This record gives sequence, structure tokens and C-alpha cells, in this order.
Amino acid sequence: MAITGSGSLAISLSVFVILAAFLQKGAAEIVTVEGQNLATDNISVIEGEMATISCRVKDNDDSVIQLLNPNRQTIYFKDVRPLKDSRFQLVNFSDNELRVSLSNVSLSDEGRYVCQLYTDPPQEAYADITVLVPPGSPIIETREDVVSEGNETELTCTAMGSKPAASIRWMKGEEEMTGETTVEETYDRMFTVSSRVRFSVTKEDDGVPVDCIIDHPAAKDLLAQRNLEVLYKPEVKIVVTYPEGLTREGDNLDLTCIAEGKPHPHQINWLRVDEDVPPHAVVTGTDLYIENLNKSYNGTYRCVASNAVGDAYDDYVLFVYDAPTTSPTPTTNPVNTQDSRAGEGAPQKIDHAVIGGVVAVVMFAILCALIVLGRYFARHKGTYFTHEAKGADDAADADTAIINAEGGHNNTDEKKEYYI
Repeated sequence: MAITGSGSLAISLSVFVILAAFLQKGAAEIVTVEGQNLATDNISVIEGEMATISCRVKDNDDSVIQLLNPNRQTIYFKDVRPLKDSRFQLVNFSDNELRVSLSNVSLSDEGRYVCQLYTDPPQEAYADITVLVPPGSPIIETREDVVSEGNETELTCTAMGSKPAASIRWMKGEEEMTGETTVEETYDRMFTVSSRVRFSVTKEDDGVPVDCIIDHPAAKDLLAQRNLEVLYKPEVKIVVTYPEGLTREGDNLDLTCIAEGKPHPHQINWLRVDEDVPPHAVVTGTDLYIENLNKSYNGTYRCVASNAVGDAYDDYVLFVYDAPTTSPTPTTNPVNTQDSRAGEGAPQKIDHAVIGGVVAVVMFAILCALIVLGRYFARHKGTYFTHEAKGADDAADADTAIINAEGGHNNTDEKKEYYI
């Protein structure tokens, strides 16, 4: 049976149509089978770095492995690269693995890549490539560069152009703070994140660093820092340069006023509370000098320091002793003031006048007691009674009286005397 050329062409077309229909039907039926031999992994890669896709086969029966891009274009068929993208390079090809690298990854490379194994039925495994874009350097902005103590300050930190969105943490020294966060999506699934904190400051916050810390899977140790600058009113303290201990009449007094603040105090004044400073007192800068003290100088002396933030002062209470051997009764000092009566290390003086007075009173009492006793004994000296003349009062004469005397001379041994 002869077959003409036109007949051969018709048979060829028929075979092509049938084959095309078979292939189309087979492609439509490709599914991922549980427990299949084909496996791969999802990949996260930082923009600009390299990603490696591995299609692995267990117990391969000489089936063909190929790798497709998200548009289902063949990147590698076995060890052949049909795709004209030189960033894809073959790393390894064997019966059990097709491994391909992709260099200089960009956002356009993100998507689902397909590992395909021509078996019956065909098998597929999917590798999702996620491209990470680190944020740019964070920026801290403040509402004001300098803030006075007791006032509130506000800081804002911004991290731009990241994927996924970054998170922001705040630290003030060793203290963690919570900010208000705003996330804005820009182009190509990129994000800009801002965080804002508000807090009141004290003088202890001056110079303390405030850190804006960025947390992102594509970045490490990314932060911005701003040191706080806090203005505060002066801190004032009066120091006694001379004398050491108690102040007495005739002594000299030298006081020094120490004042620190930010900015540094521009003015320091000495005054006497409720009275005028002694006319011959000398003020030299921060020092107050008074010579030849007397009791009229007693009072409260105050040092006042001023700067742009405010005023502050410290007090010193002066008490001048009029005699070196007497010590007046201590009095309670006001809070935060110094008192010349409370000098450290001052010896405790004994009041000899009081002791002498007590001794004199005791001696006078003893003397008075001796005088009273002496007079009492002198008044009763020699008063006694005897029995010698008893019965003699009734005798007519002396001889008879002697004879009638009780006991006579024969009772001499029995004579008794009584003293009162």
C-alpha cells in the first residue's frame, strides 16, 4: 500500500495533536503527593545576598528533575539551564539532587519556586523564597535639644525602608521605656516604622543616653543614641573655713559658698536674714569674711545662687559666745542650716561658777547647823541634881542638917548624880 507525501504529513499532524493533548492532560494532573520522594525547603534571604535552592529525591528511578521559577519558567532541566539569567548557577546535580544558587537576590526574585520530578504521576515540591530588606540607619529627633528639670521632653525614632516591618525599643540608661509605634506601608511591600516616647526629666537625667534599638531579622546591633541635656537650678552649700568649732567674741569668721548648677550660676549673693550684714563684713566672690566677732552679729547668714533655671540658697546660723568658759544651753537648729554653736569636735565646758555656788550653799548650811547645836549644849551645861542636901531644909541648925541629911557620910558610895 503506497502512502503519498500528503498522507505522511497528515499522519504526522495527527500524531502531534494526539501527543500535545496527552502532554496537556498530564500537566493538568500534576499534584503533590503525600509521602512523595521529592523534597525542598523554604528560604529567607537578605536582599543582595545569595539564596540556594535544593531539590532532593529519595530513591530516584532515573526520573528527570527540573527547577521552575514563580512564572513556571524552567531554570534548570537536569544540568542544563534554558533560562538566560546568569545569576542562577548549578551547584550540584545528581540522581538524588538538583541544587541551584541565585546570587544578588532582589525583591523581584521573591515567590514560589517549583521542584518538579517526572514520575507517574509527576511530583512537585515548593520552595518559597522570602526576601528580607533591612531598614536604613534609624534617626532620632527631639522636640527640643535642651530641657529644664521638671519639664517633659519628647523623642521620635524612625526606621525606614524595611521588609518586614521593624520593631523599635527604647532604653534610657538601664531603664526600658514604652513608645507609641506607627507602621506605614510604602512601595513594594516595604515599611516605615516610627516610635515616640515622652517623659519628664530631672537633674539626674543630664548626660544619660537614650537608645532607639531596632529589631529586625535582617539587621543586628542597629541603634541610634541621643544624650539628654538637662538644665537645673544651683545646688548650694555653705562651708565654714574658719574657725573650727565654736565661734567666740573676738574671733574671725570665714564662710565659703559652693554652688553648682547647669548652666553654672552667674550670680552669688550674701545676705543676713531679717537684718543688714555687718558694715565691716567683706564679701569676695563666694566668700564672706567677718573679723572681731561680737554678739550683735548673731543671726542667719544666707548664700543665694542664681542661674537661668532658678534660685537656690543655703543658710548658716551664727551664735557668738561671750565667754570662753561658759556654754549656753543648746537650741534646735533649723533644717538645712548650719549653726556656729554646733561646731564639730568642740569640747564641753564645765560651769565652775555654778559648782562654786552649790558648794557655798552646802557649807553655809553645815555652819548654821553647828551654831545651833553649840548654843543648845551651852544652855544646858552643869544642870544636875544630888541627894546630899535632901532633908536639910527642915533642920534648925547646921549640925542638925548634917545629921538629918539622907544617907549622911555613911552612904557616900551610894550618892548619884543625874545630868540632863
